Amino acid sequence: MYDVKSKVAEEFIHDGEIVETMEYARANRHNRALIEHILDKAEAAKGITHREAAVLLECDLPDLNERMFALARRLKERIYGNRIVMFAPLYLSNYCINGCTYCPYHAKNKTMLRKQLSQKEIETEVIALQDMGHKRLALEAGEHPLNSIEYILESIRTIYNVKHKNGAIRRVNVNIAATTVENYRKLAEAGIGTYILFQETYNKENYQKLHPYGPKSNYAYHTEAMDRAMEGGIDDVGIGLLYGLYDWRFETLALMAHIAHLEERFGVGCHTISVPRIEPAIGSDLASRRRTPWTIRIFSSLSPYCALPCRTRALSCPLGKTRLSGSGRWNSAFPRFRRQPYQSGWLSGIHQFEAAQFQLGDHRSLAEVIADLGQHKFIPSFCTGCYRLGRTGKDFMDLAKPGLIKEKCAPNALSTFEEYLLDYGTPEAREAGERAIAAALDGMDGRIRKVSENLLAKVRDGRRDVYC
Repeated sequence: MYDVKSKVAEEFIHDGEIVETMEYARANRHNRALIEHILDKAEAAKGITHREAAVLLECDLPDLNERMFALARRLKERIYGNRIVMFAPLYLSNYCINGCTYCPYHAKNKTMLRKQLSQKEIETEVIALQDMGHKRLALEAGEHPLNSIEYILESIRTIYNVKHKNGAIRRVNVNIAATTVENYRKLAEAGIGTYILFQETYNKENYQKLHPYGPKSNYAYHTEAMDRAMEGGIDDVGIGLLYGLYDWRFETLALMAHIAHLEERFGVGCHTISVPRIEPAIGSDLASRRRTPWTIRIFSSLSPYCALPCRTRALSCPLGKTRLSGSGRWNSAFPRFRRQPYQSGWLSGIHQFEAAQFQLGDHRSLAEVIADLGQHKFIPSFCTGCYRLGRTGKDFMDLAKPGLIKEKCAPNALSTFEEYLLDYGTPEAREAGERAIAAALDGMDGRIRKVSENLLAKVRDGRRDVYC
């Protein structure tokens, strides 16, 4: 089916080669001529190799590090503009049979309050999210027989069928455990957007230590999941790792090798790269080792066409982030729609933390996140046009790599932001948002501006869900 023969995990994640590359990078951390050459190559938005990226990771020259910082933002603006796609997580269940030592969902954690949302509860959650203005969800669930593929598919159908006032979830991305080609084919047929799976850690020895039991303990099966997803017809995938579990340099280079493998075999890599840090949570005592801003810059240079999601922290957008979650609730069990602190029900008081996968440092509402984005001169986007027009996988990358996708992203960002302002924005938000839209229009060339103004006119005339 594909030109390049499938490789097993240990072939495209080769520990020895990665370690040798790290040694090469350390030896060249003061090599100004080499580092400038790599940055010049990155500036051309052609991407850089993982060996070149390793040198940037080790760069010990302050002025070139500052250049790297500025370059990350310029590349993202050149390809995507100043739009930031908004999404919300929806945890369906925290039941899990795996033994991941860094995750409080692990099966032996007796302090964890377990919950699986019923379809009625999912409907209630979705209405609440729609009433905030969300159009895109990231569906999450632990690995457990209760969370079968049938349950996931039924939940997707429920989400797509909920229509409340002007609200509708237009695209569901899915982050569930590694599964079979057949099950990935079912997800593709259900109309998902992106399939997302974090590797957590790429070092096999460390991986097996951190995953002592459960299906996830199979390193090869987990690492080769994206190959099976693409074989099953999902051409839009997102990968990531969890910083703090192993040497961040090794992990970054291994993730790059994973991307290169997918591009070699399928002609397209990943749509998103996620680089979260491990955070405090009950039942997991691993500490965070923070190096995320550095790696955001590297990924912006290596794969400037890949989206970089982030959980609500707008300050990371200048580094190259292109997606933010708003009104995040990283647990499956407490009512998102309850505006006050948890005052009643089985999840009152401390229990809200005891059901969460990790602790967030940012608890702002979607409206507050959007206000913050405005202060940093970004345009919040609720667009799902590419998924629904079939601009995914290679078709998307053929537009993204030369920077042509901006011609679609910019108008769609403005039209969906205008829709949000009219349907959900406060008077203050509308006033500020209209100023931001006007400023964005002033910065567009004539053709893109005309398309944008046409979409905006349709939204202001009462039409919804317009895109190009």
